[in-house]
Amino acid sequence: MLFRRDVLDGIRTGEITLAFRRWRKVSVRTHTLLRTAAGIVRVTGIDVIAPDAISEADARAAGYASRAALLASLAGRDGALYRIGLRLEGSDPRIELRSKAPSRTEMQDVLQRLERMDAVRDTPWTRPVLTLIADNPGTRAADLADRLGRETRPFKADIRKLKELGLTESLDVGYRLSPRGKAVLRRLGATP
Repeated sequence: MLFRRDVLDGIRTGEITLAFRRWRKVSVRTHTLLRTAAGIVRVTGIDVIAPDAISEADARAAGYASRAALLASLAGRDGALYRIGLRLEGSDPRIELRSKAPSRTEMQDVLQRLERMDAVRDTPWTRPVLTLIADNPGTRAADLADRLGRETRPFKADIRKLKELGLTESLDVGYRLSPRGKAVLRRLGATP
């Protein structure tokens, strides 16, 4: 599930505890943990709901000024209407991970993981992508992908893999290497 920045801020403060989505197929389950810019968000419940069963209080709990505003945001979308309960569980552990250089043991683990990621492809990709991000912080994914002759969607999936290791950070536009990512890139023989 994707959330706008203002919704994430509301989830962080506890003001937003609901989301409403129209889905043809449910994309999350109760107790799913979602990594977001606000932190780890738990899905506390999912229910199919009729539009006329949405209350003004539900709309406010979803970050809308009114029920009418919420329903207008859902207009024109296909699928069943779902009411999704949300709760902030805590901070994203990747934030702490990316803020520090890895220990010797962690470095070996990261390097082995990068090696495994490279091994499943015809051409190694992890070092070129890390280097590209280091050299072009704040550049849109589509522009970075284009520089490598790649499609945007799989390129972004690769960046998410690097983010899971604490090596990259998402910006409002583009990415940058984290301190951990810079240390790993130095170890790989490139200077960020």
